[in-house]
Amino acid sequence: MREMQTITSDFRIVPVHSTPAKLQNPCTSDQNCTSPFSYKNVLKLTNDGQQFNSLVSQQQISGNLDSPEGGFDAIMQVAVCGDQIGWRNVTRLLVFSTDAGFHFAGDGKLGGIVLPNDGKCHLQDNKYTMSHYYDYPSIAHLVQKLSDNNIQTIFAVTHDFQPVYKELKNLIPKSAVGTLSANSSNVIKLIIDAYNSLSSEVILENSKLPEGVSISYVSHCKNGVSETGEDGRKCSNISIGDEVTFDIAITSKGCPSRDKSEIKIKPLGFNEEVVINLNFICECVCSNDGIRNSQDCHFGNGTLECGACKCNEGRIGRVCECSKDDVRAEDLDANCRMDNGTDICSNNGDCICGTCECKKRDNPEERYEGKYCECDNFNCDRSNNKLCGGHGQCVCRVCVCDANYTGSACDCPLDKQSCVATNGQTCNGRGTCTCGVCKCTDPKFQGPTCEICPTCPGVCPEHKPCVQCRAFNTGEMKDKCEENCNNFKLIKVKEKENLPQPNSQPYLTHCKERDSNDCWFFFTYATKNDTVEVYVVEKLDCPTGPDIIPIVAGLVAGIVLIGLALLFIWKLLMIIHDRREFAKFEKEKMNANLKQKVSSVENLGKVNLSVLSQQDVFSCPELFAIPPPEKGTMCSHPEENSGP
Repeated sequence: MREMQTITSDFRIVPVHSTPAKLQNPCTSDQNCTSPFSYKNVLKLTNDGQQFNSLVSQQQISGNLDSPEGGFDAIMQVAVCGDQIGWRNVTRLLVFSTDAGFHFAGDGKLGGIVLPNDGKCHLQDNKYTMSHYYDYPSIAHLVQKLSDNNIQTIFAVTHDFQPVYKELKNLIPKSAVGTLSANSSNVIKLIIDAYNSLSSEVILENSKLPEGVSISYVSHCKNGVSETGEDGRKCSNISIGDEVTFDIAITSKGCPSRDKSEIKIKPLGFNEEVVINLNFICECVCSNDGIRNSQDCHFGNGTLECGACKCNEGRIGRVCECSKDDVRAEDLDANCRMDNGTDICSNNGDCICGTCECKKRDNPEERYEGKYCECDNFNCDRSNNKLCGGHGQCVCRVCVCDANYTGSACDCPLDKQSCVATNGQTCNGRGTCTCGVCKCTDPKFQGPTCEICPTCPGVCPEHKPCVQCRAFNTGEMKDKCEENCNNFKLIKVKEKENLPQPNSQPYLTHCKERDSNDCWFFFTYATKNDTVEVYVVEKLDCPTGPDIIPIVAGLVAGIVLIGLALLFIWKLLMIIHDRREFAKFEKEKMNANLKQKVSSVENLGKVNLSVLSQQDVFSCPELFAIPPPEKGTMCSHPEENSGP
């Protein structure tokens, strides 16, 4: 409470407690629960914070069978029971704190309550006593009562139900939503923020308008921002001392049943209001100068006012030419029947003196017309929920279309621009443009301009058989060429360079296809003024046959080279083989000589060991393993010394 008194010194507070439970025993445990009730006013608005805290702390919980609560009953009673609540003529704030959803109109039927809420105060001993008799109020009913009593609502709810109450906020003007923390410790800050938010916005509302009267708003807010329409009713982000203005225009389209009415305009949440008194002048000023018993009104049977006759009592007709006693005469009614029918004035008017006077419509723009009131301007065909599609006028139940439109409802544009494909053709040349929409005649094509073909192979493969048969008399369409391939104009050129180029024709396709003989042929496909032109090179590009002589010469030369190479390899191998055999032969020959010398030495040892000559011993030192004799050593030959 001290926090709120820092914002405003004139502050009062009241605790509100509500529950929709209608239970005999709300608690199933040993908890000390209070009896179930719908709404109870614990304390009138007060500036005694201690008393408020004391009474709130004494409140006990109750029980419920379902999750939604009956808070709408409580809000309704707080809004309409001004004396019991203690509302004063100041800014009024209602803080609604909850952790659950809400019941609204219709939910009471589940308990057999069918009477709608009457929006009146039913507090007895500070308790709402009609919860078992009246249904919950609707949201629209709450909006009305909160507005009538200048109450601004702040919904302080838990995080889980914040989306629900944000949607409710959008339906209740001048309301705000804040999220409570787990222990609700931020409730004071929440209220302050919501109050500042509500105080920074001005929204105008008006009372019920008289019949045929409309009102429009233009707001002029801060920084020169102006809005119209529904946004013209409000200005946001306003601080104390800021000035905003509203332009209000009231328009009357006719004369209501009452000559005087009033409209009240006020900002939501404030007591001030502007009362506008409306005085409707339904008579022209020229009527004051009327000529009584004018001769222009059938020999003085009426008063000429503003160029028209106002008939005297008992006289009727455009110029008061008829007596009311003659209105239903048979001879007069016959002139009001079309084609000797039975309907007088086509049941759309009255026969006055043999002339049909058509009935007036509630909408002044709608009227019956014609000699027998057989025509009207509102029963023509509609398109897009608009009379004559919005592109014509209804004349005697037939649409007279504007330029470039046709059809019974003027819904068929004659402009074919919407049917033009990217190649410049109407419906890609594969359909007709009807009422601005392409109707594809080729079943393979689809799309708004018949350009989409999911199964088409492409322009070149598609027209290859016909081009091949007509230009070269070959291909799969050869036997059916004249029957199936006469839908284009064929032009032959001598060289590829003579084919049309893309810069000469904007919608041109170059094609290169191959026939069964592996010969290539070139052509172009182009559309020009709804005709197809195909340019084709008259000479096929076939692969040339091989030159035999170079092939044979090359083959012979290759064989010769291969033979020479084989011969060279054979010769090399033979040389290697011969050298290996010669080396082997030399080695065997050396081994044979050595064996012969060793045998001679053994034979000599058996008879007489003699000293070998230096020439014999050292002729093959590897066999004897004897180092050469030192210088000065003497050896003798066996033949010179035969002694031992």
